[in-house]
Amino acid sequence: MGKLIDTKLSDFKLRFAEIGDVSLILRFIKELAEYEKMLDEVVATEEVLKESLFEKRIAEVIIGEFQDKPVSFALFFHNFSTFLGRPGIYLEDLFVKPEMRGKGFGKIMLSFLAKLAVERKCGRMEWWCLDWNKPSIDFYKHLGAIPMDDWTVYRICDEQLNTLANHFDE
Repeated sequence: MGKLIDTKLSDFKLRFAEIGDVSLILRFIKELAEYEKMLDEVVATEEVLKESLFEKRIAEVIIGEFQDKPVSFALFFHNFSTFLGRPGIYLEDLFVKPEMRGKGFGKIMLSFLAKLAVERKCGRMEWWCLDWNKPSIDFYKHLGAIPMDDWTVYRICDEQLNTLANHFDE
């Protein structure tokens, strides 16, 4: 197990995930997807996560443990702002088990990621939140996060991604 990082909350510690955590990470992803009513969209496997997170190091994961039991995770990676000329941290997922919410674990995890962003000389930290998730929106606004209402997220995937990629060779 990785080095435990003490927090100001009693019995709550953080650590960077290691390769032995792949099944735990996938379980957290599925629990988050179930909460977001998107479980049918999860196609990630332990093998894919192992390759992406630990072989290619495309993203990083922080595990939150309360009384030595994993209760939360955050998956993040670096993006880049051309306007700032500096990297940022993009938080892909933050999840705290429902029975563990309201104890400050999510705030500690976000605070740790902000500290990491500052230490890594990042210019910002960003994430998306589903429009219906009012408890999370209120929580983020309380922390000082600003919704980017002037921006619309675009996505291309599956067959459309392949079609667009094929246009390069035409």
